[in-house]
Amino acid sequence: MRPAAAEPLTLLAILRLTLGAMFVWVFFENLGKGLYTPDGYASLIRYYIEKGSAPLAWKAVMGFMAGHARSVAPLQGAAELSFGVLLIVGLASRAVALAAFGFLTSLWVSEWGTAWIWELLVPMVVAACLALGTPGRRLGVDAALARRHPDVLLW
Repeated sequence: MRPAAAEPLTLLAILRLTLGAMFVWVFFENLGKGLYTPDGYASLIRYYIEKGSAPLAWKAVMGFMAGHARSVAPLQGAAELSFGVLLIVGLASRAVALAAFGFLTSLWVSEWGTAWIWELLVPMVVAACLALGTPGRRLGVDAALARRHPDVLLW
């Protein structure tokens, strides 16, 4: 007898919850390290610029971000926490996953040459899969919204 296959919506929900938990965990880890302060953020970005192998155009973007760390550092913290909470509750999961994919991709490029390449590549793939699926339709607020507004692709 063959074991029953898990439903795709259940698998997407597990991936969504895991990625959301990762974002919440990283937020608190980075908060404890002081990476959402202007000095902590700018110092980390300067390290990526000096030691990393990102394209020069991207290093210019990172330099701009480091120069505006007073504004950008708390915005990054808010983004990471928001991605986590919204993915965990399953609200606007597809759009959040797409935004998380873009965010993780920017971090991945920033870290080239300074970190293990798979460190962010795997969460990027998970975020892309979630953006292509309907991850909030199981164990998420999106399920209730989809019942009320079935034509909206956001859920």
